[in-house]
Amino acid sequence: MESVARGGTRWRRFAVVMVPGVAATAAIGVAVAQGALAASFSVSGQQFKVSADKLDGQGFAQYGGLDVESDGKTGHAVAISSFEDAKLYNMCQSVVTPNVPLVGTITLRLNAGTDAKNPATAHNLYVDLDDLSGEATFSNIDIGVAAGAKTRGPALAKNTQSGAFAQQAERAVIEDVKQTAWATTAGTFKLSGLHMSLHKGVKECY
Repeated sequence: MESVARGGTRWRRFAVVMVPGVAATAAIGVAVAQGALAASFSVSGQQFKVSADKLDGQGFAQYGGLDVESDGKTGHAVAISSFEDAKLYNMCQSVVTPNVPLVGTITLRLNAGTDAKNPATAHNLYVDLDDLSGEATFSNIDIGVAAGAKTRGPALAKNTQSGAFAQQAERAVIEDVKQTAWATTAGTFKLSGLHMSLHKGVKECY
């Protein structure tokens, strides 16, 4: 199966909103603990928050992954959520950088897709996250498939071993999205109505 390089993170909590059942979450945790998931490339060690009124994704797949920080010593487990195509309505992304010399704490915020008729769109979207909340609806969902045998979503990430636990759905719609992530990548990402701003202090998306 075709693979693509992906990043990873750790779990403080792996929210069950993307998995309609605690057993599904536990299965991914066990795979990480047993070393079934391989590391790929380094992550910065700094998280960011993403919110959206709604995420409407076609071709959804999710599975566990693992990566390390650039020091090569700190490992992070991640739930990799992937979509062939996704629309994000009223999307916000924020990252807080503390202790900036002469300035103090700074928050970088990015807003896009604020026009309901012109949402942000992404193709072959991957989100490495460790916390997610929202109201989720799945269409034609399969839970407990082997990651290497999945038939939906973009190509399997390199940092997941074939046979690892996965779930997939024809469509996933999540409203009132709030997630903490370490990495987001996409083949194409159209940020309609993009606005980027810097704020002194902590001014996160949620």
